[in-house]
Amino acid sequence: MNLALFDLDHTLLPIDSDYEWGQFLVRIGAVDAVEFDRRNKDFFAQYQAGTLDPVEYLEFTLGTLASFPRERLLAMQAQYMDEVIAPALRPAARALLQKHLDQGDLVAIVTATNHFVTAPIAKALGVEHLIAAMPEVDAEGHPTGKLLGTPTQGPGKIVHTKAWLEKMGKTLQDFDTVHFYSDSHNDLPLMSIVSHPVATNPNDQLKTHAAAQGWPLIELFND
Repeated sequence: MNLALFDLDHTLLPIDSDYEWGQFLVRIGAVDAVEFDRRNKDFFAQYQAGTLDPVEYLEFTLGTLASFPRERLLAMQAQYMDEVIAPALRPAARALLQKHLDQGDLVAIVTATNHFVTAPIAKALGVEHLIAAMPEVDAEGHPTGKLLGTPTQGPGKIVHTKAWLEKMGKTLQDFDTVHFYSDSHNDLPLMSIVSHPVATNPNDQLKTHAAAQGWPLIELFND
C-alpha cells in the first residue's frame, strides 16, 4: 500500500482557510473588526515569514471559537463553507486526490489549521483522514479556547502523522511510497522524510529548495 499526505491551505485550496475564516468573522460582524483584522493579518504575515508562534496563534483562533454558543458556531461554520470554501474547491485538486484514492492509497490531509475549520473541508473533498490542530473541548463538546496537545505545524506534522499511523499499527516505513504535497517551506520537516515530496503551488522558498533537491513541482491553480 502507498500513503499520500496533503497539506491543505494553498495546496488543495487556492486560499488559506484559517485566514479566510478570520476574515469571514470580520465580514459578518461576529468579532471586533478593527482589532481582529489587525491581529489576523499580523499572524498571517508571521506565518508567511516562518516566525509564527503556533500555540499563540491557535489559542487566539480557538479563543474566538470559545466565545460563541455551539448553535451559532455551527451556523457560522455552514455559512463559511457555502460562501468561502465551496467556491474555492477546484477540479484539479479533486482530481489529484481522486487519483490516489483510485489507486487504493491511504490518503490524509495534514494541516496546521484547527479541526473545527478543516473537518468540513476534508469531508467536502472526500478525504476521510484529517490530521489537524485539535481544540480542547469541555464536557459538552464546546471549545475551551485552549489547544489540545501540540501544534500540527512544521515538525509537529511529523509527530502527529506518526502518532496517527501508530494507532493503525503502521509506520512510514510500512508503505512502498509516501507522497507529501505542500506549498510551503514550513512543511520541509515532513517533506524531507517522505519518499516522494511534491512542491505544490510552492512559495518562493519551497520552490528554490525543491529545485535544488530535484523534487517535482506542480501547479494546480493556474487560473
